[in-house]
This record gives sequence, structure tokens and C-alpha cells, in this order.
Amino acid sequence: MELSKITNPTVKNAIEALQANDLKAWYSHFTDEAVFTDDGRNLDFKSFFDNAFDKKEKFLTIDKVENDGKNIYGNFYAGQWGTFNVFFKFTMNDEGKISRLDIGQTK
Repeated sequence: MELSKITNPTVKNAIEALQANDLKAWYSHFTDEAVFTDDGRNLDFKSFFDNAFDKKEKFLTIDKVENDGKNIYGNFYAGQWGTFNVFFKFTMNDEGKISRLDIGQTK
């Protein structure tokens, strides 16, 4: 899949880790206390993504990138839940790490 449209280097590297199912690399791009929401619900970041990586969840397409490369929209394989059109919205801290990730289904 073509990831060059993701212009934020940290987000691009995180999505590359997701696509490669490299959990250690994925976590390396986030702060230790990263905030995470799924469809507006606050969830535990680590347990959610430990499960997602176990199920080899990933983007099937990246359809749109906005907000200086920090908002990603596309078709996503969500393991046992099926395939959905989703958004991933990344928030960065001053050191360039991802401090927040909001994901959810697009309408």
C-alpha cells in the first residue's frame, strides 16, 4: 500500500509499524501515557493495541490524509469485527511523540 501521502514522519512511521504488525515499533512512537479513544470512548491504549496486533489489524486502503499528515482516513481490517471505513487522528506532543490517538468509524 502507498503510504507516501502521509506527510507527518512520526505518523507515517507508526502506520508503517501497524501495517508490518510490528508492535514494538508501533509503541515506540507514542508517549508512555498516550490517551486513546475509540468512537469517543476512552479505552486502555496498550490492551486495545495488544489485541489489535494479535489480530493483525491494518489499513487496507488509505483514502485521505488531512491536518498536516496527522489525520488518516481509509478502509480498515478490524480482525473479528470485519472491515470498516475509519479515521485515525493523531495528536503530537512538543517532543514529536504521539500523545493521543482518536479512532472511529466514518459515516
